[in-house]
Amino acid sequence: MQVNNYPRLHNATWPGVVGKGPGSEPCISLDTLLTLTAAAEVDGIKFDGIDIGLFEPHFDIDSTDDGIKKLADRVSALHLNIGSIVAPIWPPAGGSAMGSKEARAQFVSQVKKSCRFALKLRELGVRPDGVVRIDSATDPATWAADQANNTKLIASTFREACDVAADYGEKLAAEGEICWGGMHSWKTMIDTLEAVDRKNIGFQADMAHTLLYLLGYNRPEDRILPLDFDWSDSKALSEGLKFLTAALRPWTIDFHVAQNDGTVHGTGSHDKTGRHCLATDPKGKLDIARDAGYWLRDEDGKLTKAFRHICWDGCMFPNEVMEKQKTWNDILSAMIKVRNLHGWYEAE
Repeated sequence: MQVNNYPRLHNATWPGVVGKGPGSEPCISLDTLLTLTAAAEVDGIKFDGIDIGLFEPHFDIDSTDDGIKKLADRVSALHLNIGSIVAPIWPPAGGSAMGSKEARAQFVSQVKKSCRFALKLRELGVRPDGVVRIDSATDPATWAADQANNTKLIASTFREACDVAADYGEKLAAEGEICWGGMHSWKTMIDTLEAVDRKNIGFQADMAHTLLYLLGYNRPEDRILPLDFDWSDSKALSEGLKFLTAALRPWTIDFHVAQNDGTVHGTGSHDKTGRHCLATDPKGKLDIARDAGYWLRDEDGKLTKAFRHICWDGCMFPNEVMEKQKTWNDILSAMIKVRNLHGWYEAE
């Protein structure tokens, strides 16, 4: 009996940093996250790789080639690969994609550095696939002050970033999350991507974040589910997910498996966004394995095979939870169920 071996199953390292630091808990070290990822195992199946965020304290985006090779060697020694990469495009090192000329130049500069980092990992043989993830680095309220002009500015910045990424053979994925201006609803996300008009940009879907698109958080006029929606109405939820994924799936080039309890949450300096839940959380509103299929299959139920790895994303959990091996075994188990339902087999 052949067991699906694609898409590859990746863990993420940025949950050790996002929402941590001043005003919250200490960051979790990269080494700790790598060790927990490599140790996770369910019925003989392990994670295939990691997706990484290029920000302190995990990474120095200005690392020398020797520094990047040390990372590659460390990951390879744990029998893992590296996939998608998060570009640190936010201030103070970066800048708002709809900000001043200087801020937008900083944004593009950070994308260029990230693409260089990504290319080096490809050349070292540890990054067989993946994208460079970006967002607008601004909030919805600021964007809403001048929607049309701000969307044009974001699109212009993204175009410049796309042209830089193309020089390195990279694709950019704009993350759909309710806290990023111009990307905070399914409709504003599509408007932004269409305005960019570049072949090497697409959408990064996260099951936890996109669930909030259905409810119109930060953009009520784009709400998909009715105001009196009841989470026990599985038919309405299913129809909402079908509508959402039909609109965004053609743009989707990177995918995060996740759970959400239908609320928003923020810690540290991170704005409130769709609350990530553990894979086993009874309050979770999604059937993870089933609902991942709305993204991984087309409207006729056929596998799209649009990406060769999928990643678990779970940010802003307490350190006590994240440092337990059981947490990652449970997450890996959920990922395996997704692949069993929506994956495929390729001979090695």
